Amino acid sequence: MTANKIRCLIVDDEPLAISVLQDYISQLETLTLVGTCGNAVEALLFLQKNKVDLLFLDVQMPKLTGIDFLKTLPNRPKVVFTTAFREYALEGFELNVLDYLLKPIPFDRFLIAINKYYSGNEPAHALPSLLVQADHGGTGEQFIYLKSDKKMVKVFLSEILYIESLKDYVKVKTRSGEVVSYQRISYLEEKLPDRRFLRIHRAYIIATDKIRSFNSSMIEVGGQELPIGRQYKTEVLKILGIYKFI
Repeated sequence: MTANKIRCLIVDDEPLAISVLQDYISQLETLTLVGTCGNAVEALLFLQKNKVDLLFLDVQMPKLTGIDFLKTLPNRPKVVFTTAFREYALEGFELNVLDYLLKPIPFDRFLIAINKYYSGNEPAHALPSLLVQADHGGTGEQFIYLKSDKKMVKVFLSEILYIESLKDYVKVKTRSGEVVSYQRISYLEEKLPDRRFLRIHRAYIIATDKIRSFNSSMIEVGGQELPIGRQYKTEVLKILGIYKFI
């Protein structure tokens, strides 16, 4: 049954970006994906023949940009811009788009955009937007959902040893293994609780309760010696109370 579901169309020239949104949409029973298009011309033809409630629209595409395409539509569905560039945000909101998502798109940020759709249509069915929450059905521990290998993986914060940045990806090292996710380390830094996690380098976040040893230049976690970055050194040494090593 799709009658009461939000009918979504993805328009993007990047297969990976389409795949990410496809996976996110599949996680929510209230959404259904009715199509994907690689450019604005394909999208125009699709919209002429199909009903769409929510359009995920890339800004930079060949032939016609998402912004120029949107200006041509007389009867628009709700629109969420998806792009790797911040500079189009103002023009996007001037076009009264629902939301503006920066790639790589985190799952909880995607949920916020869906919440905005509901707030204007069916506020009683708004979705949760928290990435870190309590596991009420089990131990009550906090956890984080990470997209990995086309599924959402629950990782308990107590299991995390450290997080390593791999450009647009992160590798989350846990006691039992590792999870590689299409995510930026700076985003996880904002979401993880300060009292339990510490950014020590542009490429590393550590769990403070998993530290085995340290000095003024490195910290040992999970059997690995991780470097303390120059720009993080003062704050890290202050938190660890090891100014005497400087």
